[in-house]
Amino acid sequence: MTSCVRPGCAGRIMTTGYCDTCGHRHAEPRTEPPARPPAGGTEESPGPAAVHAVVGIGELDQHGLVVLPEVPVPDDVLIEDPRLPTGGRRCGVDGCTMTIGIGYGGQPARATGRCPRCGTPYSLLPQLVTGEVVADHYKVLGCLAHGGLGWIHLAEDTRADGHRVVLKGQINVNDALARRTAVEERRSLTDLHHPDIVRIITYAEHQPAGGSHTGYLVMDYIGGRSLQQLFDADDIERIFHGRPRLDHVLTYGCKILGALQYMHERGLLYCDMKPSNVIHFGRAVKVVDLGAVRAIGDRTSAYVYTAGFAPPKEEIDRRGWHVDSDLYTVGMTLQALARGTEPARGLAPDSFRRVVARATHAEPRARFRSAAEMSRQLWEVLREFRSLQFGEQLPEASTRFRASGARLDAGLGAIPALDHWTGRSHERPAGLDVSPPAAAEVAGALPEPVPDPDDGAALLLDSFPPDAPDRVARQWPRESRLGTPETALWLCRAYLRKGEQRAAEGWLAEAETQLGERAAAHDWRIAWHRGVLHLSKGEVDLAGTRFDAVHQALPGEYVPKLALGYCAEHTGGERPARAMRYYEAVWKRDFAHTPAAFGLARGHLARGDREAAVHVLDEVPATSRHHDAARIAAVRIRAGVLHGSPPTPAGLRDAARRLPELRLDGGAADGESRARLVAEVRENALHSRPAQGWGPDFPAGDLLGTGDEDGLRTRLEQSFRQLAAQARTAGQHGRLLDLAHAVRPVTTF
Repeated sequence: MTSCVRPGCAGRIMTTGYCDTCGHRHAEPRTEPPARPPAGGTEESPGPAAVHAVVGIGELDQHGLVVLPEVPVPDDVLIEDPRLPTGGRRCGVDGCTMTIGIGYGGQPARATGRCPRCGTPYSLLPQLVTGEVVADHYKVLGCLAHGGLGWIHLAEDTRADGHRVVLKGQINVNDALARRTAVEERRSLTDLHHPDIVRIITYAEHQPAGGSHTGYLVMDYIGGRSLQQLFDADDIERIFHGRPRLDHVLTYGCKILGALQYMHERGLLYCDMKPSNVIHFGRAVKVVDLGAVRAIGDRTSAYVYTAGFAPPKEEIDRRGWHVDSDLYTVGMTLQALARGTEPARGLAPDSFRRVVARATHAEPRARFRSAAEMSRQLWEVLREFRSLQFGEQLPEASTRFRASGARLDAGLGAIPALDHWTGRSHERPAGLDVSPPAAAEVAGALPEPVPDPDDGAALLLDSFPPDAPDRVARQWPRESRLGTPETALWLCRAYLRKGEQRAAEGWLAEAETQLGERAAAHDWRIAWHRGVLHLSKGEVDLAGTRFDAVHQALPGEYVPKLALGYCAEHTGGERPARAMRYYEAVWKRDFAHTPAAFGLARGHLARGDREAAVHVLDEVPATSRHHDAARIAAVRIRAGVLHGSPPTPAGLRDAARRLPELRLDGGAADGESRARLVAEVRENALHSRPAQGWGPDFPAGDLLGTGDEDGLRTRLEQSFRQLAAQARTAGQHGRLLDLAHAVRPVTTF
């Protein structure tokens, strides 16, 4: 492997192209100039900072999203024979909800006529004909599509050297809903300027011969394919170099949500997100068809949305349309796109399903609160997918949890203490302990949530002494700034660290009271603290249920997966396989999360696979504070007795190679630690020696001798005498000397 070129990094470049230590990608020198962005690309196309796509995999751009494949401008985009849209449409005149443009009584649908309910004339035919010039400016080329409120025409700007635009007008000049919607579009949408939203150029009035004045929105023409067309196309595998992948769908989602966040910040709701309303052109996307846009808080104008992508009609009638309603439509859109993707490995598909499940939850309170919040989770799941699918290391600090220094190795990476020998009643060594750490230990080691910055006490919390919750609790009734949910959660954690579970439970209940019963039922922080409390009491199954609720709310975060991995590992049965899926999702993404490495190693050892366990531990980077613990664990695994199976000569040879390279604790303690690890290896080798001897493959040398039993016994006797010198009590000293005498070679005199 190639050495990393980053200053100060001693890592090696893996086959994936990423450094195994710092996690940064190694860029090979270019032998030819970089490819140019797609023709005509401006702010929508990946700029010079972007990484260009690799056939079959695709790189990530400067925002961490997949560089999308090139979608060429289709040659023929016009509809030759504009037909009546199926399903009709709402009348809309003076609030009339009758559906027009469908057949009744066995009669075929009519493109023109009168509303059966209110009698108002209607026409669903295109209002413009090919060659007609709108506002003395735009020459109509034909029909592009039928939108939610009318036909969409392609036109040529006669004053801009043939520049193509889109004209979107009303379906019917007598339609009050369409007329009011067009006015709203004109007022609010011409000011929108976002790279992923179609640009509204102007508003034009036109009166055809013998007709009435009609207003048209003039928009940029986006020469590509809608996501609906793209995913239904026969040539989709040619464009994507195979079936689309989940990371493509996640990238679409992040771009769509960026556009909606921009609109939401300006007081607008999109309302009609679906695959046909997003155009993929070149390597970029545009949200188009803004006909359903409405102001946040508007409860008077009629709603325009697409059944099957929108929340249930009963919900809309009851509470109107909100930001979370928009996010619901995004969730349904991504779910529809994901059906056409190639199967993905690992936990990523489940994490994606959880994002969709939260976005489309039946209870609006349980949904994402903003497009930015949902986008962050999609972005995290994208990184999870890439790491599991392609082995990319994509480290990123959590936005919800603080980092923790715990390694949760259950002693596997620790040098054996003297009681490893003095605390047992038998002479033979015990097998390698590959059980998970105790529940209470995990409860105290899991990362803590980052305080909600919108909480009034968030800035004060870091100034509180973590070991003195009583002082803060006394200030609670006197200091108004402390009376917040985050303070109550801080006190819950502080009392839990002191082992005062009853007080911790009381403060968690106070946090629920502060939030309110209905809000607390869907607040992931409450579920997290409840899970930690259950763990502290050894109630692992109950803890797992709470952590699963956190994972449902934060599908992209790694910390809930660590907690769920532990719970699955601890409860046995078929759950260890599930535990490894959680640990793998964390570890493959960032080698800094050593609790996941040790969890994976334990899972492999439970199956008897020493090779896989050591491979995982060897991936712990040299910059990790747990690097030495991982190397110690590798030695113990190679030379240990696992489920009654002795170490192999190859395993002992590898342990003998690794042991001198270990950096232990330095000074005199280094010698003591090394002596204990050497004693463990020698003892395992002696008691695992086959009756016929080790044979020619035995790793002869200073550590284990030449392989004969007397040589091993002599070396182990020396080790036990060295350990006796470390004894702190007379009892320990005597027991270790007894072990030394017991293994001494038998002599003839």
